[in-house]
Amino acid sequence: MEASLPILRKRREFVQVAEHGRKFITNGLVLQVWARPQENSFDDVIRVGFTTSKKVGNAVKRNRVRRRLRVLARLILPEFGTKGCDYVLIGRAATYDKPFDALKDDLIYALKKI
Repeated sequence: MEASLPILRKRREFVQVAEHGRKFITNGLVLQVWARPQENSFDDVIRVGFTTSKKVGNAVKRNRVRRRLRVLARLILPEFGTKGCDYVLIGRAATYDKPFDALKDDLIYALKKI
């Protein structure tokens, strides 16, 4: 079974990743990554956050997009992610309909590019 990852929950954490990190955009998702300072208490942990805007659709669609992103993160980030980094996965309208294998490829490609 996949390991669960600590979740970013506070707006301040999302803003830090957006301000200090790097961003890579694919058709299926947007990935933001920030390498936290080493004096942080989460040095050896991969943390992840998920967000979708109202452009994606109604609440049902946004929740489905976030669920798909959560599964992607659990499958991909332990293998391809870097410890000590915060990741934010932003759902797009294409995330809702895109085949899951294509989303996996998008995330792996984005992680390798960053």
